Amino acid sequence: MREFKRTDRVGDQLQKELAVLIQREVKDPRLGMVTVSGVTVSRDLGYADVYVTLLGEDSPERIKENLKVLKQAAGFLRSQIARRIKLRHVPELRFHYDESVVRGQRLSSLIDEAVSSDRARHDDDEHGPDGSDEGERG
Repeated sequence: MREFKRTDRVGDQLQKELAVLIQREVKDPRLGMVTVSGVTVSRDLGYADVYVTLLGEDSPERIKENLKVLKQAAGFLRSQIARRIKLRHVPELRFHYDESVVRGQRLSSLIDEAVSSDRARHDDDEHGPDGSDEGERG
């Protein structure tokens, strides 16, 4: 089996090109700071699912509005990609909001909270409830 599948290579290239195109070429004031977090291409290269995140904006209304702008720009983006990448057929672009980054940040903050509360509890056990060292009795 080959090391890298063609769909993976096409997806990686699409991700790089779309990141630049969205940032520099899509001139819509409603569009926030969009990051292309991943692209999955179908086996027949007919469709590309583009996963995006929004920097500092995670309200459902803003997400919906940004996805609408990207969907409207899909034809333009496809034509630009056709000029930049040598493909017989440029996949149809479907945009999705990538919740994994937000979920990861939420989990990371929960882990940090748990570690700090555990550390505080451990410090209380070591020094006793009144703050004095229990081990120093004399």
